[in-house]
Amino acid sequence: MNSKHILFFIVGAACLTPWVSSPTALVMGFILSSLGFVPQELPISKMTKKLLAYSIVGLGFGIHFQEALAVTGEGIGLIIVSIFSTLTIGTLVAKKIGLNREGAYLISAGTSICGGSAIAAVSPAIKANDEQTGLALAVVFVLNSIALFIFPLIGHALNLDQHTFGTWAAIAIHDTSSVVGAASAYGEEALKTATTLKLARALWIVPVAFISALLFRNNTNKITIPFFILFYCAAILVSDYLPQFEAAYNGIFTIAKQALVVCLFLIGSSISLDKIKAAGAKPLLFGVFLWVMVSSLSLTWLTLA
Repeated sequence: MNSKHILFFIVGAACLTPWVSSPTALVMGFILSSLGFVPQELPISKMTKKLLAYSIVGLGFGIHFQEALAVTGEGIGLIIVSIFSTLTIGTLVAKKIGLNREGAYLISAGTSICGGSAIAAVSPAIKANDEQTGLALAVVFVLNSIALFIFPLIGHALNLDQHTFGTWAAIAIHDTSSVVGAASAYGEEALKTATTLKLARALWIVPVAFISALLFRNNTNKITIPFFILFYCAAILVSDYLPQFEAAYNGIFTIAKQALVVCLFLIGSSISLDKIKAAGAKPLLFGVFLWVMVSSLSLTWLTLA
């Protein structure tokens, strides 16, 4: 094992610590890949897919089903419209501009549901490769980071009340971490509304993953069923109906979140500058278009309701 390989494993191990965030892990993997520090003999693609599945299942222990269902009653219309309109319009626009189908669909899924978690869940369902998954995650993480800072500014500029802002943040910001961050900066009521509604929105990973598997079935008409989604559902139900083990669930959820960080490091290590240049600016512009569409339409819906 040479020094390059040692550096790769050291950085990978660092992703197991709470000091490395998901975007940071993705960037670190990308940098190592660009510098040629990724061991070519490692089955990174296979490792990533398995670890992603385990991570998604573990995340299910952090969703409180009854709480999510309760808040969904109020925002169900906006959730359904935003998810399926984003996926539909995204598919049509991607075809029009000649964007890769799988990569565009992953960006659409990440924008419509819950960012990196949705991309991680949908990716194996549509048999997307690491490059497509990595580019989709990179686009979502860039926009997600921007949203964390600009949403509170827009909310204050428009004098949005706490509840309206919390609902808007939960619908229009990609990842839960940035939803929580933006809402907490706006106020306590906004934080409570945004967090709960975001969990309800995350439940749509399940039907969207199954629908995606159906839409992307291969020429032999075989449908790839993402069985880990079933275990994800089981984890949600178990944690909800056996609350006495909450401490264990919290531990599993924490481990799963950190495992997902490692996944993003592995995904980042499978992409490089050459691959990004080959993809061009279209994926980022496509992601910006979908994000602006969801943000503006959902805000209009909320202010006119």
